Amino acid sequence: MANPIEDYYRAIENGDIVASNRVRKQYKKLVDDMKHHDKYIYDESKAERPIAFIERFCRHSKRELAGKPLKLDLFQKAYISALFGFVDKETGYRRYTESFFFVGRKNGKTTMLSAIALYMMIADGESGSEVYSVASKRDQANILFDQAHEMIVQSPDLNRNIRKRKSDLYFAHNFSKMQSLGKNSNSLDGLNAHLVVIDELHSIQDRNLYEVMKQSQSARTQPLLIMITTAGTHRGTIFDDLYEYACNVVDGKFEDDNFLPIMYELDHKAEYKIPECWQKANPALGVSKKVEDLERKVSRAKNNVNDLTGILTKDFNIREVTHSAWLTFEAINNEDTFDIRDFSGAYAIGGADLSITTDLSCATLLFVEPETEMRYVHQMYWLPEDNLRKRVDEDKIPYDKWYEQGLLRLCRGNTIDYSDITDWFLEMLNEYDITPLWIYYDNYSARYWVDEMEANGFKMVRTPQGARTLSLPMQNMGADLEKHKINYNNNPILKWCLTNTGVETDRNGNIVPVKNQSPKRRIDSTVSLLDAYVGLFDNYEQFLRAM
Repeated sequence: MANPIEDYYRAIENGDIVASNRVRKQYKKLVDDMKHHDKYIYDESKAERPIAFIERFCRHSKRELAGKPLKLDLFQKAYISALFGFVDKETGYRRYTESFFFVGRKNGKTTMLSAIALYMMIADGESGSEVYSVASKRDQANILFDQAHEMIVQSPDLNRNIRKRKSDLYFAHNFSKMQSLGKNSNSLDGLNAHLVVIDELHSIQDRNLYEVMKQSQSARTQPLLIMITTAGTHRGTIFDDLYEYACNVVDGKFEDDNFLPIMYELDHKAEYKIPECWQKANPALGVSKKVEDLERKVSRAKNNVNDLTGILTKDFNIREVTHSAWLTFEAINNEDTFDIRDFSGAYAIGGADLSITTDLSCATLLFVEPETEMRYVHQMYWLPEDNLRKRVDEDKIPYDKWYEQGLLRLCRGNTIDYSDITDWFLEMLNEYDITPLWIYYDNYSARYWVDEMEANGFKMVRTPQGARTLSLPMQNMGADLEKHKINYNNNPILKWCLTNTGVETDRNGNIVPVKNQSPKRRIDSTVSLLDAYVGLFDNYEQFLRAM
């Protein structure tokens, strides 16, 4: 019997299929694991069972194919075989309990997942199976649910046995159901999910939704959670965390035997201009996705930045920021790291952006390596402790996780205690012998904090926040980011703030930073770094001599 995983990987290796580097890596690993794995084996009968069910009972429900049996493409068969075919040697239970399926739009992902959902409800051998389609909005979750229902209507066998009730699909033979759910994760307690499909993960701002749905599967012996998504323009969400986790699993940086990442994406942004590379993000190109449609989109996008952002994120799975953003995500993203201890005894330039209650407060130390002129950035952030839970719940940003990771500190009460910021600068001085020659601060900072810093020996420089002061340093900072000359230790808070940063341009072409999205999307660490860049701009030669 043909093995779809081996067939698919062979087609990639032969050049018959153009695949991304991470798809190639993942399928090579699957082929290797079939030959030998200490804990898991590949059971061909279990791999074939869902494929046979889908192609026998599921039918198309859209356009000219409506009513015709669903025939899976090779990439779909390979994926389903991997999901269901690998089992524990001792228990026979499925290896994979979670999967990240990253693919461009119009590649048949909803059709495939609707069919998998029907299989998991009806034929997976799980009595009382609960299957959920979940998304940021109920309307989005209904897309998969409605397509599953339409498949049932098109199939006489399924239609005889599955009943549509007010809010779910019900299979009485094993007391199983399928239902769609929206983002209000506070109302989702008490579920006992067998399969969860999270549709368009990039749109989900509520991290708790993912956690609640994952927790809802804890009582099942063979649960499965599948995230299907394209890329998006909102950074700092649960999508970014899971995307990076998936990349690390594929790349061998993390080991997770129960997580299956399939990453259909361009390897480099510039490949969107190369039609031969388009299949990397679009495995169904030429089948369910028409080549000529994509050609027209790309041609138009080359002359329209608004269209380009949509094409890159939705068709080619390149993570971007909104079209009003200051820089592209490709320019911002730098995963290089360093150890702050390497700068013990060094001079730095400081920056500070202070808030009172709602915004982050941020302090910056900026270093320059004289020979290479690489910039290194070390930051700390503060929030009022009493506001932490509110900020996490309302902003849907993981301030609590950042606090646990030591990236952010909490001030007692409901306001920022600026003395905590003074203490951090003193900590850097006393523990690491790092001396900021100047600390540039925004002109909204409290006078008593400036007095306190000066009393501790720091040279404080007031920084007006207008275009006359900020424009040239911001342009230089942007150029350095684009050249990846700024190593910010892969700090997720600074990365997030940079993606939230837009620009306001005056009639003379001068620029200042502004929030490019909602007020909940902070830019405080961008401003703090920019203040330090003003110091670098003012004192560059003197600073290099000191270094």
